[in-house]
This record gives sequence, C-alpha cells and structure tokens, in this order.
Amino acid sequence: MGGMWFRKAEMVQPDRAIAGRTDKSMTVPNEHYVNRHPIEGPWPEGYATAVFGMGCFWGAERIFWQTEGVWSTAVGYAGGFTPNPTYEEVCSGRTGHTEAVLVVFDPTVISYTQLLARFWEEHNPTQGMRQGNDSGTQYRSAVYTTDASQTEVALASRDAYQQRLTDAGHGEITTEIAPLGDFFYAEAYHQQYLAKNPNGYCGIGGTGVSCPIGLTS
Repeated sequence: MGGMWFRKAEMVQPDRAIAGRTDKSMTVPNEHYVNRHPIEGPWPEGYATAVFGMGCFWGAERIFWQTEGVWSTAVGYAGGFTPNPTYEEVCSGRTGHTEAVLVVFDPTVISYTQLLARFWEEHNPTQGMRQGNDSGTQYRSAVYTTDASQTEVALASRDAYQQRLTDAGHGEITTEIAPLGDFFYAEAYHQQYLAKNPNGYCGIGGTGVSCPIGLTS
C-alpha cells in the first residue's frame, strides 16, 4: 500500500505514460444534469472558460455549478500525456493527468478573478500530490489557463493568497499553473456526479483562509 502511494505520488515521465488512443473514448452527454445547458461547446457568444484541478472532481464540479454566473460545468482530465484516457488509467498515475473541472462562465456576471477566489478557498492548495485523504498525481491542485491574461491573473492570485496562507501559518502553495493543453471529458457517469448521487463522496475541504480578491484584480 505504501509503495503504491509513493509511486502514484510521483509524476510519470512522458516516455513511460500509457499510450492511450486516437479516437474519443468518451460519449459526452448532450446536457448538464442540473441546468440542462450543453457541457460541450460551442458556447454562447462572450462567454469564457476556466479549468481547475482541486482534488476529486465530483465535489469540485458541484462548487462551480452552484456559483452564480457559471453557465455550465464538466469534469475531465487535464495536464497529462495520454490522449483520451479512461478513469482507470488516470487513477493508475500513469497518464500524468489530474482530475479537472471545465467551467463555462459569463464574465459580465462573474470574473475570472472571482472564480479563482473560489478555487483557492474551497480546497487546500498546499498538499502536493494529494487532497485530503485522496493521494496521487490525479488529485494535485492545478490551474490550466486559456490565454496569457488568465496566466497573469492566476499567478497574481497565487502570490496574494500565499501571503494570506503564510500569515495564517500554512505552508507553500504547490498548485500547478500552466497553459491548458487538451481537456479530455470524463465518463458520462462522472458528469455532475453529486447531483445524481447526493450522498456521494466529497473529500474537498478548504483551509478556512479567505482569498483577497481585491489584490488580484
């Protein structure tokens, strides 16, 4: 058990990652289980997307679909090497992906900065390759950005939140911040899982430290 934890807690090298497949391995539902909006683009004109990894994606997705200004959400895999991975492959630690949430939002209602505040506050970004009791590279904290502006805002928010965490006695943020490569949709049963299974598992928990939104604008 312990040996498996340490192996899965180390990022796989690209040449040792599972080969994957060229065809899309997932059938994406036509609509969001909660709000009935599409979970696959194209999106309404003027809307934007954000991608976050913050531990088990079931609870992470619920946080965002309950956020005002968020139009749709979906769970999937990001930040790895294996094309079109399955859940079992991601959980093996041999694809390099983290469980991620795609957030589609209306910038006139909620800003990317405000979404980042929710991201920082609703999980513990100092835990490395784990989140709570969930251990492995697929549970690492991550922000995958869609353009240079998002990268700049994400880095500024990290620095501002780090100061708050340090003042509160917490450690260093380990969150990966990188440009988004491919986002692979997860299996249909994972989409909006906690709406379909209200008593399902959710291991996400924050530090209790608020994010200084004004410092990241």
